[in-house]
Amino acid sequence: MTETPRDIEALIDLMSRLPGLGPRSARRAVLAMLKRREGLMAPLAQALAGVALSARDCRICGNIGTADTCAICADPARATGELCIVEDVADLWAMERSRAFKGRYHVLGGTLSALDSIGPEQLRIPALVLRVSAETIREVILALNATVDGQTTAHYISDALGPTRVRITSLAQGVPIGGELDYLDDGTIGAALRARRGI
Repeated sequence: MTETPRDIEALIDLMSRLPGLGPRSARRAVLAMLKRREGLMAPLAQALAGVALSARDCRICGNIGTADTCAICADPARATGELCIVEDVADLWAMERSRAFKGRYHVLGGTLSALDSIGPEQLRIPALVLRVSAETIREVILALNATVDGQTTAHYISDALGPTRVRITSLAQGVPIGGELDYLDDGTIGAALRARRGI
C-alpha cells in the first residue's frame, strides 16, 4: 500500500477540521480537488488567500466583511432603532437570508456557558450595553438559539439592559427548543421574527 504524500495528508488533516467534514469526507473532498486542479483547486486556493488577507470583523456589530464597518452598519436605511442580537455570524447571515429584518445587528460571539468558562467579558455583551446607551435604540430583539445557554444569555442581557429602559423582545413561534438559527428555513425565521414577544 502506497503512502499519501505528506503535504496532501496535511491538507486532508486541515480539511477534516472544518464543521461537517470528518477524515473520510475531507479525503474525498481533497481527491475531488486534485482531479480538478485548474478548474477548482487553484481558484479555491486563490479565494482562500484573498479572504485571509481582506476579511475583518465589523468594529460596530461583529459581522464579517472586508471593511472596518460592514455594509449593514454603513447603510443609513438600516438605522431603524431595532437591534437584533445574535450568537454568531452564521445566525446573522441566516436572519439576512429571511429578508424579514431591516434593522441592525450585534454579534455576541457565543453564549454564556459556566461549563466552558465563558462569561460576559469573553462575549461582546459589555459592547452591547455601551452601544444601546450610545445609539438611538428603541428595541433590542434577542434572536438567540433556543438552547439552555442561549436562554441563559438572553436573561443575562435582559437584566444588563434593564437600566436603559429599552424594549426587549425575543423570537417567538417557529424556533423549536434546542433549535439553531443557521439550520432553520427562511419562512420559519420570518414567522418567528414577526411573532416576537416581550421578555
